Amino acid sequence: MSEFKKVAGLTGMKDALPPETARWERLEALVRDWLAAYGYQNLRTPVLEHTRLFARGIGEVTDIVEKEMYSFIDPLNDERLTMRPEFTAGIVRSAIEHNFLYDRPRRVYAMGPVFRHERPQRGRYRQFHQIDVEALGFPGPDVDAELIVMLARLWRLLGLKDIRLELNSLGQAAERAAHRAALVAHLEKHLDVLDEEARRRMHSNPLRVLDTKNPAMQDMANAAPRLFDFLGAESLAHYRGLCDRLDDAGIAYTLNPRLVRGLDYYNLTVFEWVTDRLGAQGTVCGGGRYDGLIELLGGKPAPAVGFAIGMERLLDLWQQDAPDQDPAECQVYLVHQGEAAQRRAARLAESLRDAGLRALVHAGSTGFKSQFRRADASGAVAAVVLGEDELAAGMASVKWLRTGAAGDGQQESVAFDRLAAHLQQRI
Repeated sequence: MSEFKKVAGLTGMKDALPPETARWERLEALVRDWLAAYGYQNLRTPVLEHTRLFARGIGEVTDIVEKEMYSFIDPLNDERLTMRPEFTAGIVRSAIEHNFLYDRPRRVYAMGPVFRHERPQRGRYRQFHQIDVEALGFPGPDVDAELIVMLARLWRLLGLKDIRLELNSLGQAAERAAHRAALVAHLEKHLDVLDEEARRRMHSNPLRVLDTKNPAMQDMANAAPRLFDFLGAESLAHYRGLCDRLDDAGIAYTLNPRLVRGLDYYNLTVFEWVTDRLGAQGTVCGGGRYDGLIELLGGKPAPAVGFAIGMERLLDLWQQDAPDQDPAECQVYLVHQGEAAQRRAARLAESLRDAGLRALVHAGSTGFKSQFRRADASGAVAAVVLGEDELAAGMASVKWLRTGAAGDGQQESVAFDRLAAHLQQRI
């Protein structure tokens, strides 16, 4: 019989284990409450979509579509499918398919895994997780500002530090076309400094050339025509309206004319919250307005704005600013000796759970010393001890394992029928 070869996880696909998962759950719960406070409702889309949705919505010449998508041919119907690399296109597809904007604008969010085939690095994996927030059907800078103010509140709720806001405006289609022509002319004058990637993109997606990290191209990029200088009166008014509202909220920001975002569907407002504490991948949250995407994907024209947060990066920052102790497995650990005591402990544990307490009954039959070591390791506040004497008297011994409540190391006897109420009151 051949020996089975051990299977490891895929590169860039990361397991999350206890106690790390407890922080994930706390973040998810906090995010849901935060979004509910602003009227956002959960919308869930499938992990798999038609590849053409992303090619159309994200753009054929983006890095995501060209190099990073996990796509395959479905052998049952010979269709090309893709595991979602982001949420926005799928949410817009869903809104169009279900006529979701028929009666009113909508505030929605999604949270879950997305997939990109790129080189794994700190805070970036091939399966990673996003919080995606979209305001569909809202045209004004007031909602752009609301999203940014929301995010400032989230950073405060998490106690995060050293996150700064950068803004830009991508204007409208005609303004971008005029800037694009000037930018391509500028790039053609500097062919000698363009790397292979920049030469490939200079006609198909010249804005992305300005987002280069190549040191040899920085002077050329800094001297390039700025899209902001091509904005007309309406685009400038939208940008100033956003800035006025951020000033009202006391939120600091800087204009970054080279901020373009990685997806083709943005217009007007674009923004990023960035930090220097995550290495090369400093963007914690990115978003902006995409008023043309709904029509581009076959819907009736409607404005939209949104953002996405990388959850792994957010958790990394949160751990840096508010490091966790290992969370407790339970509040009460039940220790027992003998089969009758074990069975009684199981019934008592259910009564504790009915009272809203988290309780664990020691599994198996080992000595008291071993059980108390396990009780202490569980993080429990109290150990409930059951042996022959306790069963005979109808009284449980409660030993307090942590400071507070009845005091560290103290022990008391409590009647079985009063145990749940007693522990609930003390814990």
